[in-house]
Amino acid sequence: MHGPLDAHTPGDPAAAGCACPVTADPDGDGPAAAGRRAFLQRAGALGVGAGAAGLLAAPALTTPAHAAGAARTDRGDDDPYGRATTGRGRRGTWRPDPDSPRFTVVVMPDTQYLFDQDRIHPAPVEASFRWVLDPEGRAGGNDENIVFLAHLGDVTNNGLPEEYAAATEVFGLLDRAGASYGVLAGNHDVGEDDQRGATPYLDTFSVARARKRPSHHASSPDGYNTAHIFTAGGRRWLLLALDWRLSEAGFAWANAVIADNPTLPVIVTTHEIVGSRDDGTAGLSEYGQRMWDRLIKGNDQIFLTLNGHYWPPGSTVMTNDAGHDVHLHITNYQDRYYGGAGMVRSYRFDLDRGRIDVATFSPWVRELAAAGQLNELAARELELTSAVDRFSMEIDFTERFSGFAPVAPRKARPARRMLLPGTLAYWRFDEGTPGTDVTAGTVFRDRTGNGNDLELRTVPGTPAHALVRTGDHHPDQPAHASLVFAGQGGPVSGSYLRTVGKAPLNHETFERGYTFEVFFKVPADWDGGRNGWSALLSRAGTAAAAGKNGPGATPEEPVLTLSLSSSIELQWNAYPLNRNGATTAWSHLLQKEEWWHVAVVNDGRLSKLYVNGCEEGRNPTSRAVGLTSLGLPFLLGGYQWADAVDQVFHGTIGDVRITGRALSPRQFMNA
Repeated sequence: MHGPLDAHTPGDPAAAGCACPVTADPDGDGPAAAGRRAFLQRAGALGVGAGAAGLLAAPALTTPAHAAGAARTDRGDDDPYGRATTGRGRRGTWRPDPDSPRFTVVVMPDTQYLFDQDRIHPAPVEASFRWVLDPEGRAGGNDENIVFLAHLGDVTNNGLPEEYAAATEVFGLLDRAGASYGVLAGNHDVGEDDQRGATPYLDTFSVARARKRPSHHASSPDGYNTAHIFTAGGRRWLLLALDWRLSEAGFAWANAVIADNPTLPVIVTTHEIVGSRDDGTAGLSEYGQRMWDRLIKGNDQIFLTLNGHYWPPGSTVMTNDAGHDVHLHITNYQDRYYGGAGMVRSYRFDLDRGRIDVATFSPWVRELAAAGQLNELAARELELTSAVDRFSMEIDFTERFSGFAPVAPRKARPARRMLLPGTLAYWRFDEGTPGTDVTAGTVFRDRTGNGNDLELRTVPGTPAHALVRTGDHHPDQPAHASLVFAGQGGPVSGSYLRTVGKAPLNHETFERGYTFEVFFKVPADWDGGRNGWSALLSRAGTAAAAGKNGPGATPEEPVLTLSLSSSIELQWNAYPLNRNGATTAWSHLLQKEEWWHVAVVNDGRLSKLYVNGCEEGRNPTSRAVGLTSLGLPFLLGGYQWADAVDQVFHGTIGDVRITGRALSPRQFMNA
């Protein structure tokens, strides 16, 4: 836990975030107007409360659209969490992809200087909202799939009705589009805690208004705290938009909402938690310490907090009571040119990569740049790329969320379920006790019943424990057991398996196509010099004996091998019936201590290699029909050179299946 903030950080919460007013006042109704009109026409917003160019100039100060009477009649008092019981409003143009593993949460900090009594300049905020709502305008970027927008408070500078009259019109863009967004009160919007009663802020951002958003889940009885649930990456996420100062009732409500949704990851947004230090790190403020103690550290679901209020930006990582990381970020740009110029920060989640990529920029300044009307100071705000404004967070989401939303391991599947039509051989190693040696005389049955059983073979002089049963397995492997091969080459030693002499598979030529599948893992002590070019699966008999002497043929090598190079690349090297030389396919470089599934598929014409169900790029385009056979056995974990065992696999091999036809990836054992 970090200590108190450095001396330069504002110490008076009531005064924090205040600075000299902006000194420039460029016309708000010029360069962005054309782009704005085009957006409004696409969104169907013209004629429903926004004129063709009205919001780029200061709007007329009218009564807020959600007046006090309407705001306070529907607080959800019939539900302990204030959850909406009515419809959520139409979706409009808001249609993020809920299943994509890549999605973006957009954050907008303090906009107070843009809504400051008679200094009303909503154009930058409106430009940011247009950017959020306009996939066409974002095409080709990294933020196509925006799922939520979070405002961090201090919407206005003085909390006056006339300031909210301007702000409510801009936020109306989000409402009319049916967007999911959260907004909360900062110290410039309100005073005291969330039991303060009626304010112009609550008149504007009422519970009734919040309930129309598709993400709205609950509002606190006082109306100052809201909970939002959105779906992204194929799962539901909870975002809390919490008041500037939580009361006892506010803390109780927030904790209850989390407890009521015990499997959802939680993002906390509020106006103040941490402030920055000179080195870009951040520390808890006095109130932030209360937030940590009363809400954050005891709720493992909270993995990220976002706040404004202080500047400059900064971040820290703290450890909660469960021993997990919590990322705490401050982002605020009101001290920069033009009151922050509507600056937003995008949090781009990539669940496949296990990262959140953060970027900071001003959509309004981008519009000025596109119009060729940047001034000297605006040009500096186009995009912020310092280490505190543009960075990546590495998060193993599965591991981080395992304490409250564990992913149930895939259950073992019976052998009979793996016997697709055309299955010629299927070997699995779930008979016997994990940790015991495979001893002489052991036979592993072919589960198809076709008689392609495997028998043990050991290189003379091999040390004990050369082949050991284990419960380790690929998470998608049908059988929850494997074999650990302790082999090597130069000098060769180890134990391997081979098909029995009478196995029908020994004579199979696969003229109609095939699919070979193997689960495997390479250990940390795997060495390219000692273990390189060992085979997961191979076929006895040399190319020379098969009469293969054309281009690409090597006389001493076997007629078929699925091997690992010295760099841990998979290589499929096989001699088809229709060719006088070998055809090869390659994978990319694979990592140690990670389970892999490999499949080689031939449809009777072409061969393709897949890793984890993904087609590799180094597949041959030459026609390959069938596989050459000399009627000799297949070897699992063994490799022959000039008809003698030259290398034995070092690593773990799980289920192996051979099918006499081409399978699609959705039919693979790991599907």
